[in-house]
Amino acid sequence: MLWFNPAKRHGFIRTDDGERLRVDQDGFAAGEPPMGDRCRGTRVSFERTDDEVDEARAMNVSVLPLHAAGRARMRGRH
Repeated sequence: MLWFNPAKRHGFIRTDDGERLRVDQDGFAAGEPPMGDRCRGTRVSFERTDDEVDEARAMNVSVLPLHAAGRARMRGRH
């Protein structure tokens, strides 16, 4: 995700190929972005579609789970 503005009800994502796609609030699989306006850098999966004016959009956007590696640290043993 590049950004999402809840007040405007849309945002943009950047594909792995560098293409910028608009995503509207109803384009999220869960019905709304899971983190509101704090989604910059969030990895997502999506389907690319063209609307009636041939503008590329993202649909069925879902947040990808974080990898477990690197998230947890082992503390000193007692």
